[in-house]
Amino acid sequence: MGEKSWGWISRMFVIPSIDLMAGEVVRLAQGKATEKKVYSKDPMAMARRWEKVDGKVLHLVDLEGAFNGEMRNLEMIGQIARSVKMPCQVGGGIRDLAVAEKILQAGAIRVIFGSVACDSPETIDEAVRRFGPEKVVVGIDARDGVVETRGWTKPSGWKAVDLAARMSQAGVVRIIYTDVVRDGMMTGPNIPAVQEMIRAFPGKVISSGGISGLKDLQALDKAGGVEGVIVGRALYEGAMEDEVCRLSTF
Repeated sequence: MGEKSWGWISRMFVIPSIDLMAGEVVRLAQGKATEKKVYSKDPMAMARRWEKVDGKVLHLVDLEGAFNGEMRNLEMIGQIARSVKMPCQVGGGIRDLAVAEKILQAGAIRVIFGSVACDSPETIDEAVRRFGPEKVVVGIDARDGVVETRGWTKPSGWKAVDLAARMSQAGVVRIIYTDVVRDGMMTGPNIPAVQEMIRAFPGKVISSGGISGLKDLQALDKAGGVEGVIVGRALYEGAMEDEVCRLSTF
C-alpha cells in the first residue's frame, strides 16, 4: 500500500506496543492476566520487526511490574532500548524515581507513571523537576471515567479528568489515556472519552485501547486533538499492515 493512500493520518502517529510478561510478548484482554495471548517468545525480534518498518516510537510495558509494583522485565527492556534505533517509552510498575532513572539510563526516552500518580501526585511533581517534562508521561487508565491502578485491579477514586488536571498542574505535558474496557478487545476506541480527556488536559494526549483496524485510526484522526495512538493486537493479528507505523510522524 503506497504512502499516498495514508494521507488522512495527518495529525497523529501510530505506536506499536510490546507488552512483556515472563519474557514473552503478550496481549491481555481488558488487562486481565487470565486472558493472556502470547504472540512471541522473542521480544527482541518483535522490536526488530517494528524497527524494520521504520516505526517512529516503541511502547514497552512490563505487565508484571504493573500488577506487582516490581519490574521483572527490566533487563530485556534495557536491551531493546539500547539495540533499536526507535525511541522507546517504558511503563509498568514504575512507582519511584530511582526505577524511573534506571529506565532512562538504560536508553528509554520517556518513563510512564501510572499508579503512583494517583497514590502520590507529589512524586510526579518531583519527577518533572528532576527529569524534565518531555521525559515524564502519565498513564491514565479508566473504567467508566474512574482511574484504575495496580494493573487495573483497583479503583483509585480519582476521576480521569480530575487526575489529568492535577497532572497538568505538576507540569506533565503528555498523558496516555486508556479505556480499560476496550483494551485488547478490538471493539473500537472510546472516542467521546478521549475527547473529554483532550478538553480536560491542555497537553498532548495519546490514545490507547480498542483499535481494530484502519477505520478506528481514521475516526480518531477525524475527532482531532490526539497526538498518537498505541496499537497492539490489531497489528499482531494482521488487522492492519505493519507499514502504518512508518507513515506517521514523531
